[in-house]
Amino acid sequence: MALKVELRPHERIIVGNCVITNTDQRARLLIEGENVPILRERDILTPETADTPAKLVYLAVQLMYISPDPQTQHGTYFNLVRDIVTAVPSSWPIIEGINNHIMSGDLYRALKDARKLIAYEEKLRDQYEASHPKNDVSSAA
Repeated sequence: MALKVELRPHERIIVGNCVITNTDQRARLLIEGENVPILRERDILTPETADTPAKLVYLAVQLMYISPDPQTQHGTYFNLVRDIVTAVPSSWPIIEGINNHIMSGDLYRALKDARKLIAYEEKLRDQYEASHPKNDVSSAA
């Protein structure tokens, strides 16, 4: 079954281990093949943009997804999730889903669940910030 992808001008996509950059006009691609990793630019994290623990987990899963040997990232991934579960035990159900997909070899679904972990982390951070407002230093001066 082929995948139809429409790219905006200058949008990038990873297909296998290649980065494809569109020109200045919209383009439609029909990608055929089995078990070829495909990531749109909006789904790609870099080491520079992976600035939270959940995003680092996503990056590790992303590297597994595009790697010909995903197991090379397992150590990094499992160390990261161990730290997250230790700090935030309520994240376990999401991480368990990611783990199950990784162990069954469904890395695309693991990536989708890793997005849920990022959303959960953002929700927790927003709740914390709402309940712990920063002091207005300028009014004290």
